[in-house]
Amino acid sequence: MPKYKITLSYDGTGYGGWQVQPNSTSIQSLVQKALTTILREETFVTGSGRTDAGVHALGQVAHFQTDKAFKLSSLQYSLNSLLPEQIRILHLEPIADSFHARYSATGKIYHYHLHLDRTLNPFTRLYSLHVHHRVDVPLLQEAASCFLGTKDFSAFANEAHRGSASIDAVRTLQRLDVVPESGGVRLELEADGFLYKMVRNITGTLLDICAGHISISAIPEIFDSKNRGAAGKTAPAHGLFLIKVHY
Repeated sequence: MPKYKITLSYDGTGYGGWQVQPNSTSIQSLVQKALTTILREETFVTGSGRTDAGVHALGQVAHFQTDKAFKLSSLQYSLNSLLPEQIRILHLEPIADSFHARYSATGKIYHYHLHLDRTLNPFTRLYSLHVHHRVDVPLLQEAASCFLGTKDFSAFANEAHRGSASIDAVRTLQRLDVVPESGGVRLELEADGFLYKMVRNITGTLLDICAGHISISAIPEIFDSKNRGAAGKTAPAHGLFLIKVHY
């Protein structure tokens, strides 16, 4: 059966995340519903991974299969006509049967936006975390460098006893850059994979270090503990963006 790759972008505000769930509207369910309506057959979509409620995406990837014949540009137009304006199909292409949106991925890039100015920016309030305490950017950069490399990230994973983390919690974080932007900074994280809420937990820990609640010298001990309770708080979802999935 022919397989197709979808690249899509979405504003996660007000949605229950990517994955289909019983008690809230998800991005996956809306894309599946639109495809089912257009193709007139039940169509399932598999994503590169779940993004939590409130998390945004500039480059989420998914795939689906169908025997139905269609013109790619027409299907893309029809999908974007049916989907809410917060969700847009950026690219649609045929792909080899061996491709899997989740299991073929070799890495991902996430950005987390931190608004550091004293006054909240009303135009970015849904897309960045307004930090109320002082953030020493050099300290933030120094602390960020301590996360780089191949490590067991159990202490930074929610539900480390379940899913992929329970099998292997070792990930290679290739990049954690602190990049200046208007009103604050963004954290750019690139790795071969991420555990559940790993980016938000790393971000929360970095902010706790900047607030003086955790010492930078404690980072190796937190890793060694493999205990989520030893790390910092979980940063809110709305500052997080899935930027790109590598294949």
